[in-house]
Amino acid sequence: MEDTKYMKMALDLAATAIGRTSPNPMVGAVLVKEGKVVGRGFHAGAGTPHAEVMALRDAGDGAGGSTLYVTLEPCCHHGRTGPCTEAVINAGVARVVAAMTDPNPLVAGKGFARLRQAGLEVVWGVMEEEASRLNEVFIKYIATGKPFVVLKAAVSLDGKIATRTGDSRWITGPKAREYGHRLRDRYDAIMVGVNTVLADNPSLTTRLPEGGRDPVRVVLDSQARTPPGSVVINSSSEAPVLIITTTKAPEERVGLLKKAGAEVLALPESEGRVDMKAVFTELARRGITSVLIEGGGQVHASAISSGGVDKVEWFIAPKLIGGVEAPGPLGGQGSETVAGATLLERVRVTRIGDDILVEGYISNQ
Repeated sequence: MEDTKYMKMALDLAATAIGRTSPNPMVGAVLVKEGKVVGRGFHAGAGTPHAEVMALRDAGDGAGGSTLYVTLEPCCHHGRTGPCTEAVINAGVARVVAAMTDPNPLVAGKGFARLRQAGLEVVWGVMEEEASRLNEVFIKYIATGKPFVVLKAAVSLDGKIATRTGDSRWITGPKAREYGHRLRDRYDAIMVGVNTVLADNPSLTTRLPEGGRDPVRVVLDSQARTPPGSVVINSSSEAPVLIITTTKAPEERVGLLKKAGAEVLALPESEGRVDMKAVFTELARRGITSVLIEGGGQVHASAISSGGVDKVEWFIAPKLIGGVEAPGPLGGQGSETVAGATLLERVRVTRIGDDILVEGYISNQ
């Protein structure tokens, strides 16, 4: 029980930096001695001191003989900062309790081995599930070299994302929309299709009461139809705008988009559209570890069929829109049988204002 109590503190500290540590994991650390917390720390961002070092600094001379609770295995290699294992050993920490091993091949058990070699007691696996969920982006990116992809949709009770005239503001209420902006604040990039830009002219920025961080804004636009005067290109945000086209995009339109300030990149196509697998590969190459998709039915369908989507954030509003021609959240051909439908696992259902949020992970079965 004591280990769980202090690990919960460490996890809460780690979550303080949510959306700010990419491409690094979120890590929290707590030092406990004789039943009292003597040091706390968390990793604030890439290039800054790691959580263990911050906790040791906070503890000062009180670190000797203490127990370190840390949400991730301490690193044992030189990166932008020195190895945490040596700092822990040199401070005289007696025991280390970790939530999980580090999936980074440079660490992956080596940190624990180094601590044991120095005579420290090491325990790991305390609140492992919670720690893994907190760092699901880092775990996928470091293990596969691909970004963690989240598909977000807001639908009416009868499964519509807009009316037959294209009106979609607003499907959900203000609390659900604020939650959506917190997702933008959390992930590295936001992705939409050109039809969303043409229909809604969005800025794709983060708008929260306290401000927030704007993600990299990605528009899938095989024919470079994005208007050079669109808000996404001309907003005051400093977040980059990447318009992904194909080689079939007219050079004149591409030139106008570049002149307007957007980066334009041609990638391979698939069935006349930008190939989604190529998109995810390119974004990962740029160091983008997570992507939030807020597109229309075709973009959603392409993303799911590519196998790249990991998680779904699905809002359901208590509204009935109706209409055979009113669009739904998934286009494409769809599944031929119910048995062949895409399944979600680890599903959670939450009420946010008057709306319902269904969260789930794409099943590999």
